[in-house]
Amino acid sequence: MFLILVVTVFLASCLAMPIKDPYSYSSAVGQGGGSPFASYGEGRITGVRVWETNNNNYYYYYNNNAYISGFQLRYGNTWTPVFGHEVGEKQEMELFNDEAIVEVSGKYNPADHICYLVLTTNMGRTLSAGLPNQVSFNFYPANMGNELRLLSGRFNGAGITSIGAHWGLVYMEGAENSTLETALETVTPIF
Repeated sequence: MFLILVVTVFLASCLAMPIKDPYSYSSAVGQGGGSPFASYGEGRITGVRVWETNNNNYYYYYNNNAYISGFQLRYGNTWTPVFGHEVGEKQEMELFNDEAIVEVSGKYNPADHICYLVLTTNMGRTLSAGLPNQVSFNFYPANMGNELRLLSGRFNGAGITSIGAHWGLVYMEGAENSTLETALETVTPIF
């Protein structure tokens, strides 16, 4: 009888615990001038494109004036509009099945643009663009199992002036662990 009372009290206390919000936001860094943007799409992010501008004349080279001029995300098979501009060298990464972006880091000039951007996946792959100078930032989800859902911030006529990251769970109806199942389907049993 006492055991039933203890178990009941324990279960009731578990129900009374607050449930964590499954979403989190990494506050934007950067100067923040220009037009606002927020990426959007259905499902998981499956690809990333980032354009970097490296000014090669003496003044800009001496002062390390490189910056992120634009970026684009792909959700499923659909690319978002380009946020910023398609100027400079393009870096691109397509994500594998069950791969997700779990960290966004880089450097920014507080009076200017995002100088350097690194996107890291749960499989340890990275995409980096720009030059690593100025003030560092590092964004990651507050909850285990979350992944990058969207990027927001501002851009002006030259490039991205601020960036923030939104994290959450991806609910995919009918989605299965396609990487493992595909691998198992391709293995022929030997009898």
